[in-house]
Amino acid sequence: MKGIILAGGSGTRLYPLTLVTSKQLLPVYDKPMIYYPLSTLMLAGIKDILIISTPQDLPNFERLLGDGSHIGINLSYEEQASPEGLAQAFIIGEKFIDGNSCAMVLGDNIFYGSGLTQHLRKAVQRRMGATVFGYYVEDPERFGVVEFDENGKAVSLEEKPANPKSNYAVTGLYFYDYKVCEYAKSLKPSVRGELEITDLNRLYLEQGELEVVTLGRGFAWLDTGTIDSLTDASEFVKVLESRQGIKISAVEEIAYRNGWISKENLMQSAIKYGKSAYGAHLKAVADGKIIY
Repeated sequence: MKGIILAGGSGTRLYPLTLVTSKQLLPVYDKPMIYYPLSTLMLAGIKDILIISTPQDLPNFERLLGDGSHIGINLSYEEQASPEGLAQAFIIGEKFIDGNSCAMVLGDNIFYGSGLTQHLRKAVQRRMGATVFGYYVEDPERFGVVEFDENGKAVSLEEKPANPKSNYAVTGLYFYDYKVCEYAKSLKPSVRGELEITDLNRLYLEQGELEVVTLGRGFAWLDTGTIDSLTDASEFVKVLESRQGIKISAVEEIAYRNGWISKENLMQSAIKYGKSAYGAHLKAVADGKIIY
């Protein structure tokens, strides 16, 4: 399975912070925001990843992450000249996907929870259809909303409904089979002039090929698109890391745990980060002091 991180947009809700940089390069506590969605794809076992961003921001992502070889993955980059909907990513990335199944995560979404990796690996193993994740929210009118029947089966999807049929929002993490590019190209722009991801998901639902997995107690889903949510996300990561004395979404550590890089590679990264807490954490992992 291939993976896409959609890290475009102008981030107007975060002005003036994003006047000169992508919001996905802003810090969420101690790491650039993009480390979190990148770690999600890596936890799923996905090694071939495409980062889509604006022409002006893409060089900064390349400077930060390079070709991905230092963390055992293959990174590619493509431009999204103008934001014309989330589903546009599968048109931009069609050559990269090359007829394979593909996952996409939004660059400003953070996922955390015990058992998350198992959910991700199961979605990757599903050969046909699509898998998305539902999460209970208090303000479902801001999201794509999924309605369930009495048996817990998804029966409808609506984008930002005025009268939501449930409190379950579809998160910014999607897994699709090989048909995703053809489905995306068949979409018509919405009244907002965008190719809506909800319309793409609805195509799979209408074919009986959409699985909606609900993330319940013990899972956190954070959308960092506003100042308040960005601050909340930083505080969330700070509390977790401070209480446990470890780092989350440390991409070098995940690569090492996955067997994609050696202990020597991990130590080289620790040295590169110098005396920072992040570097100290990687050294502790390499030294075998942190056991999960």
